[in-house]
Amino acid sequence: MNTYEADPKNIQIKLTMFGEFSITVGDASIHGSSTRTHQLWHLIEYLITFRHKSISQDELIEILWPDGDIENPANALKNLVYRVRSVLSSNSIPFSKEMIVYKQGSYQWNNNLNCVVDTEVFENLYKKASGENKPENLRIEHYINAIELYTGDFLPSSCYENWVIPISNYYKSIYFKCVYAVIALLTVQERFRDIEAICRKALIIDQFEENAHIYLMIALIRQSKQSQALAHYSFVSDLFFRELGVNPSAAMTSLYKDIVKTVHNVEIDINAIKNDLKESENNGGAFYCEYEVFKNLYRLEARTATRAGQSIFIALLTVENDDPNTALDLKIQSKIMDNLFDVVQKQLRKGDVFARFSASQYVLMLPTLTYENCDIVISRIVKKHKQNYRPKGVTVISRIQPLDPIDIL
Repeated sequence: MNTYEADPKNIQIKLTMFGEFSITVGDASIHGSSTRTHQLWHLIEYLITFRHKSISQDELIEILWPDGDIENPANALKNLVYRVRSVLSSNSIPFSKEMIVYKQGSYQWNNNLNCVVDTEVFENLYKKASGENKPENLRIEHYINAIELYTGDFLPSSCYENWVIPISNYYKSIYFKCVYAVIALLTVQERFRDIEAICRKALIIDQFEENAHIYLMIALIRQSKQSQALAHYSFVSDLFFRELGVNPSAAMTSLYKDIVKTVHNVEIDINAIKNDLKESENNGGAFYCEYEVFKNLYRLEARTATRAGQSIFIALLTVENDDPNTALDLKIQSKIMDNLFDVVQKQLRKGDVFARFSASQYVLMLPTLTYENCDIVISRIVKKHKQNYRPKGVTVISRIQPLDPIDIL
């Protein structure tokens, strides 16, 4: 007799719901992605998720065939359960015939088997860590164990199923509660390297979790990695513009300003400073910078424009939908802005400066031009952009204004 069959309670069945669904018993393992039969895995996933209750035949039929496009659904469900058992058995998973039990018109996962479900372990770790009367290091350990257990969203292959969405959001919210709670504890202990690692993993889980970006930048600063923090701000700023069409929050912009103030250590060798200031020799075209830098350059030019007798113009390029009642698709907007970036950088001179003002706008600073010449340059940019990229129903609008000089006595 197989030892598994002889004493099933002593054999652990590991059920993984985060990242990728799988069933593992000893050396035998089967993954949800290893078969093309989605409904088969959908049935198993549902029974495991609600394994502590009996599920009526009608409820399962509604979950598996919500459109009702199945003849003889009760028989189809019985056949699906049979196929589940066959697939598990063919992959050397023991207890395959006992895993799903049927009683009085209802199905249920067999809880007499020794099952360990990662979602349940995860939630228990969170509850243990949340106890404020426990030792700080023990709480940190529980939080970190919970974070490590969360390897990805809940049942990602079924993420669009109506019943999966709220449960996935629930576990994800707990995950980020763990992240921010342990960051607070680790900050007190000044364990900024650990905070950096936790934030980097959290951003793999959700790259748009802005607080994780902020805490990562703070952790980098506290490790004297200001240049990395500055580079990360540029990455986040571009990501949020490109994918979400939004600017970084006031909190992140404020942090960016603090980084700029402390980005360099003391340096007494002026040649080293000159080398640090130099641009790459291959960096041709107009100078692109963050908008915060652009504002400072503008203010500097405004102070010197009157004394130098220069004419300086500010131009704004805006991507607009021809239909004002319809929002521009973010993917299309991203492609347009990327193309417009290339055109602006190549068409302008090295002494010209531009920055991204919003998700759909670039602002340009053009010195030593007349209004007429400035208008010609901007028209050339718009024309070149249309030649390179012609989305229907989208227009690039340009506006030009002279820089307002400031008289410094």
